[in-house]
Amino acid sequence: MSAPKGRGTAPGARVPARAGERRPGARAGALTAALAAADTDRVVYDLTGIERQYDSLIAELPGTEVRFALKACPVDEVLGCLAARGAGFDAASPTEIAQALRTGVRPDRVHYGNTVKSDQDIAEAHRLGIRTFATDSVEDVTAIARHAPGARVFCRLATSGEGALWGLNRKFGCAPEDAVRVLETARAAGLTPAGLSVHVGSQQMTAEAWQAALDLLADTLTALAGRGIVPDHVNLGGGLPALGYRDRHGNPLDPPLDKILTVLREGMERLRALAPVDFVMEPGRHLVADHGAVRAHVARLTRRRQPDGEDAHWLYLSCGKFNGLYEMDQLTHEMVFPGHPETADTVSAVVAGPTCDSDDAYGEGRHPVRVPGTVTSGDPVWILSAGAYATSYTTRGFNGFGPLPCVCVRAHRSPDDERP
Repeated sequence: MSAPKGRGTAPGARVPARAGERRPGARAGALTAALAAADTDRVVYDLTGIERQYDSLIAELPGTEVRFALKACPVDEVLGCLAARGAGFDAASPTEIAQALRTGVRPDRVHYGNTVKSDQDIAEAHRLGIRTFATDSVEDVTAIARHAPGARVFCRLATSGEGALWGLNRKFGCAPEDAVRVLETARAAGLTPAGLSVHVGSQQMTAEAWQAALDLLADTLTALAGRGIVPDHVNLGGGLPALGYRDRHGNPLDPPLDKILTVLREGMERLRALAPVDFVMEPGRHLVADHGAVRAHVARLTRRRQPDGEDAHWLYLSCGKFNGLYEMDQLTHEMVFPGHPETADTVSAVVAGPTCDSDDAYGEGRHPVRVPGTVTSGDPVWILSAGAYATSYTTRGFNGFGPLPCVCVRAHRSPDDERP
């Protein structure tokens, strides 16, 4: 399903690929050209690749409404290209709602997907035209009824989060019996009990998690029908994985995307047999991660004795946890070092960012990966599959290392790139 991302071959470097796989990097393109042309650090997004990824998702799950999780990439050009393609937005605050609306989408294509919101935030969202709100508690429903009268609500069910890099399993969601009570309360308060939602965890690596979530939805729809409540939609949330990540040891992750999509299609048919529901999804990283990259540079490759008495190499980069790679606690990114051939001697090194903070390192500084032993200060490095959260999680300038500028590029357009 994933369109190949524009991450081709750097001078003297090769990005390996396995035959028949759908991992990104199978073709050179605008992203590679932009990285090669850059002489300063930046985040680069391939808008054409993002559009193709969106088209592929719609083809795999036809009829599903996409509400892009804005938090994954709050870049106006990215949001604009997705809106033009037909996407709506999952927003988590009035500020995100306002940004989504600036793309020109109608308010009915934006929902307030955060179950945590103050009275003031609810009222402001309602003023902006939002009429669909996520919820998971009676208290929240009561506030929505007061500050957004007549609104539609969908109730988020809690999932285990097992199998995901980030489980999201404690702060959000409620048990099925509580969901019934929440939606009954909504109906009694003059709201429309419009739907149910789940989130299986971010970067979900198993199809079994989706199956369990679909079972949960089926049971809850049946229970609601017994109370005379028939939701009009099911929101399957986010969690669809990106394909280009690596684990803490630098090995490619291999999410079973085809199996996940098969489970989703079969589960959706099962739910449609229980109730005449439409489907919504909130992909974030799945649409943008593999079509964004960071052009950074080497600060220093060092070798020094560690407290355990062993020597270790550390590769310090100009980009780290606080200015673009926030998720380096759970994953690593493939790196390309232009000018350093794949056949060059490599060393096992912990990769870390530039700040004076011990958290600013891959895997908390405990998981080295292979890097060229010939890199020197100032050498460029391309950090791939870094398009998700690179701009939203960055600090304003921790230790004086400010946010990276963002550049959006396009491939040469063809008829296939036009609106479907």
